[in-house]
Amino acid sequence: MSALAPRNLWRPLAVVSALFFVYASVLAKLSHDWWVDENYSHGLLIPFVIGYMLWAERKKLGQDTYRPSMLWGGAAILLALFALWTGVAGAELFMQRTSLVLMLAGVVVYFCGAQLLRLVWVPLLLLLLAIPIPTIVLNKIAFPLQLFASSCAVWSMRLFDIPVLRQGNVIELLPLNALTTKKLEVVEACSGIRSLMTLMTLAVVYAYFSYPPPSSGDDESGDGSGKTGLFRSFRSWGFWRSTLIVLSAVPIAIFTNALRVSGTGILARYYGVKIADGFFHSFSGWVIYIVAFLLLFAFGWGLDRFHSLFSTGSSVERAGSDRIAPATSVTQVAQPERAD
Repeated sequence: MSALAPRNLWRPLAVVSALFFVYASVLAKLSHDWWVDENYSHGLLIPFVIGYMLWAERKKLGQDTYRPSMLWGGAAILLALFALWTGVAGAELFMQRTSLVLMLAGVVVYFCGAQLLRLVWVPLLLLLLAIPIPTIVLNKIAFPLQLFASSCAVWSMRLFDIPVLRQGNVIELLPLNALTTKKLEVVEACSGIRSLMTLMTLAVVYAYFSYPPPSSGDDESGDGSGKTGLFRSFRSWGFWRSTLIVLSAVPIAIFTNALRVSGTGILARYYGVKIADGFFHSFSGWVIYIVAFLLLFAFGWGLDRFHSLFSTGSSVERAGSDRIAPATSVTQVAQPERAD
């Protein structure tokens, strides 16, 4: 698909204008939630990240020949409109916002086909991850994380022989030089859900930009767009590497948050419960973010090292078999000559 001529610009402009008109209120509420909800404040950067991804892939987006699929694209658009109508009628923001992602995918398939969708599915996934999940689901996830973090804190404090009592997500301890016990509550903000959402988004971005080039053994096209089929890409090392990096964000986020709560509890024993508020609370949050990012990058580096060592061993074995094969063939050809 060549670059759009000026006389053809009216079509994408018309599509963008129609989408903005239909989803104006949805986008306004979503932007407001990104601004006020600290769990999803990283969503403010998502449009810029998506824009950079599309700009980096502009050559592939402009050179490939696409086959529009009006049937599947039209079905996705109709389904997105129905989801939007249902979300508006039921006052369900999550359904309204997810319908936007489905609508964008349907428009891509309708005008350009599944080939282009394979190139932009990661930006669409980033947009999906930036959509706040329903509160009832958030509570189902956050409260078990609060209990886990408080349990880890109690276990760590007992390693230092600190007398402590836990009641649910409330930790009761006696600071030094204090006459009464004090309580530390592991609230929702300390559950780790915020770092989990942010780290998963970062993991997708990291896996995308560090995606390894396809090797000779991968069933992918030379440009890495996966034209040979979506399911064949499951056999490639790049797909499994990206999957492992994204999945690793979950235990890394949970572990680092438990480490932060544990450190706060130990310091509260020696410096009082005021250490859990103010500057130290904010500073420790940034430190834990950095530690989580470093662990994520270290995990990706370890996967690359493991794959390089495995690939080197396989190459040596193939080279050895190639050196043996000519000698065997010469012997097989020489035997009939001796028989004559």
